[in-house]
Amino acid sequence: MRSNYLFTSESVSEGHPDKVADQISDAVVDLFIGRDPVARVACETMVTTQRIVLAGEVRCDQDRFPSLAEIEQAARDTVKRIGYEQHGFHWQTAEFACHLHGQSAHIAQGVDESGNKDEGAGDQGIMFGFACDETPDLMPATLYYSHRILEKMAADRHGGVVDFLEPDAKSQVTLKYEDGKPVGASALVVSTQHSKALSTDAGQRTLRDYVMTVFEDVLPKGWMPADQSQIYVNPTGLFEIGGPDGDAGLTGRKIIVDTYGGAAPHGGGAFSGKDPTKVDRSAAYVSRYLAKNIVAAGLARRCTIQLSYAIGIAEPLSLYVDTHGTGTVDAAKIEAVLPQLVKLTPKGIRTHLGLNRPIYLQTAAYGHFGRKPEGEFFTWERTDLVDQLKQALA
Repeated sequence: MRSNYLFTSESVSEGHPDKVADQISDAVVDLFIGRDPVARVACETMVTTQRIVLAGEVRCDQDRFPSLAEIEQAARDTVKRIGYEQHGFHWQTAEFACHLHGQSAHIAQGVDESGNKDEGAGDQGIMFGFACDETPDLMPATLYYSHRILEKMAADRHGGVVDFLEPDAKSQVTLKYEDGKPVGASALVVSTQHSKALSTDAGQRTLRDYVMTVFEDVLPKGWMPADQSQIYVNPTGLFEIGGPDGDAGLTGRKIIVDTYGGAAPHGGGAFSGKDPTKVDRSAAYVSRYLAKNIVAAGLARRCTIQLSYAIGIAEPLSLYVDTHGTGTVDAAKIEAVLPQLVKLTPKGIRTHLGLNRPIYLQTAAYGHFGRKPEGEFFTWERTDLVDQLKQALA
């Protein structure tokens, strides 16, 4: 591992068009699972100028199957909560189309339990989890601060602290690392949609001044770039037209923002819109859970975990642990212990983490990882395996 370097991660706000799509897809997942905990959902969303389109496959108890009107209302409520009431994209007047249909029987036969057959994975694939000791939440610092910048701006917008922000925004943080630890920012970027009132030179200065206060508030003291020319606020100029009116959005296009900001591998499968039988989602969650507990237990300062599955097969095909030269215990020993602590079948993961609940809309903006576990939400962020890991690997 290099000791001295620059590294960058980006984030996007809840109003970014791809994130609008992710949140609608997860609102649909929550709607179905809230009615039937074993519902199957694979919902894709496309948003563009005054249009919301759903497509995908679902299965649900017929007596509890949501109506088309309820599905549409879930989508519109999500857009309203984000804050879109613009001429080019409005929660109330956007056209809505739903093309959800029944799940393939050929997929269902592999996933469902039957006789002596355990529930199988909903698809083949590889999933990764990661943790490091750069922040209290054991996340890469570049992504952590990218998320926090946009969360602060969204809170100010929703709370009326400022009246010139619109929902669409992006951030990017470049940090300088010395001896493998982040010591300060070398470059910061925010591009944010704004009201027409700021489309003047004075307005743009007001926007920059505001964003600078956000940087100062979010970053640790002394971390601001020494070179002010490396702070970019709306570097292309005006940003009035944004959100789905400015650029179409699709479910699953921000998978690096959703995970580790490029600091760790990604298996390629998106999370949002999928029920937890899809290991793209549930196995990525349990991989993060295991990696975080390993770092929290002091067994490594950095940890990457890979799981792999075959469609219809319950047990993972492989489990790989890499502590990047920072481990205090041989990685092979950790690999041997983990399946003893958590059953890594799709059903075992869902049971251990309590995933068959309507908990997914909250995950769809500002990252699926590095969040605070609260009750039934973000259970994969708990560090409740620490003592068991220490005992098993003593």
